[in-house]
Amino acid sequence: MRIAMIGSGYVGLVSGACLADFGHGVVCIDTDPAKIEALRAGRMPIYEPGLEALVGENVRQGRLAFRTELSEAVAEADAVFIAVGTPSRRGDGFADLSFVHAAARAIAPALRGFTVVVTKSTVPVGTGDEVERLIRETNPEADVAVASNPEFLREGAAIADFKRPDRIVVGAEDARAVAVLNEIYRPLYLNQAPILVTGRRTAELTKYAANAFLATKITFINEIADLCERVGADVQQVARGIGLDNRIGSKFLHAGPGYGGSCFPKDTLALVKTAQDHGAPMRIVETVAAVNESRKRAMARKVIAACGGGVRGKTVALLGLTFKPNTDDMRDAPALAIVAGLQDAGARVRAYDPEGMDQARALMPGLAYAEDPYACAEGADALVIVTEWDAFRALDFARLRERMAQPVLVDLRNVYSAEDAEKHGFSYTGVGKKSA
Repeated sequence: MRIAMIGSGYVGLVSGACLADFGHGVVCIDTDPAKIEALRAGRMPIYEPGLEALVGENVRQGRLAFRTELSEAVAEADAVFIAVGTPSRRGDGFADLSFVHAAARAIAPALRGFTVVVTKSTVPVGTGDEVERLIRETNPEADVAVASNPEFLREGAAIADFKRPDRIVVGAEDARAVAVLNEIYRPLYLNQAPILVTGRRTAELTKYAANAFLATKITFINEIADLCERVGADVQQVARGIGLDNRIGSKFLHAGPGYGGSCFPKDTLALVKTAQDHGAPMRIVETVAAVNESRKRAMARKVIAACGGGVRGKTVALLGLTFKPNTDDMRDAPALAIVAGLQDAGARVRAYDPEGMDQARALMPGLAYAEDPYACAEGADALVIVTEWDAFRALDFARLRERMAQPVLVDLRNVYSAEDAEKHGFSYTGVGKKSA
């Protein structure tokens, strides 16, 4: 199949590279000439394990190309995927669909023959209707079907998620569109990946519902963690106890500083706004979003408490800045609120992250950055694990203890146990468990 991918960001680039790896001919299109030039030179705009090699191999095989101009690629395409950003709109929190609408208008004049236009971006219910209206308004002669095919990619594991998905959701009202998407995803039949065919609006809502439910699981276990600290229970054992119930499952039951990233914060907010607009408010999701935001700032207070109630004039070292490991994504990362809270309390903050420091510098120019975990800990009054990178799972405690001014460890991801830390002379504060 011939595919045009509008947008070469996280979703567009990963999806385009994986589809090319299936054997399809894919052209990824972006309006940013610098990004396209970098991709042609083999430089990735994001950090995602395995992506650089995947892109490079498919470019060499002639299955994947990058362009700034869409007309030729769209004219030749069997399917055109819209994979542009839908950030939260300033002022009201609704999803900003301006990039989606602009893509629809740009695609319409270039369409030749029957083409399926597929919305891959995360969009509110009814967006496919508007995309179809814009295309038909711009090019009334177009032979087009508009479908929804939401992505379910986890940053840091996106390639595996695309190639071995739990499910593929296709929302379409036109049987021809379903046939084209079935052909595009036919290589996944070998993995027995189920394709769920629904109406377009159902597919759009499925994506938001999935993210809201996962965000709810995270927020639920974080509130259980707070209760565990009050009553002397261990949240990790509680999570295991409930996660072994097949009706609940163990995933997303890891207590921590709150969720961040490109999806959950904006998608829960967009779902809340959509529900309010339609007179069906989602009180649970509203609360999830509110609790998550307050939790991030509360983690700064946890660090301050571990330092004896005050950090003015003290140095606090942070290990990890990105919202999760194996990505350089700083969007809505808990570290942003934690750093702000510590700096507001008078602390000097130093940080190290294996991949996220370039992104972090643009957001936190006043932060000091270190070259490795041990340089970060030099002279620190507290060491805080914010992101659970593998590089932080086997730290040399003796070496850290020698370098630090005070042996205080605040483990916001419960990577270590209180017993391990205490054995090396550290006072330990975790999340949802007894401190040492």
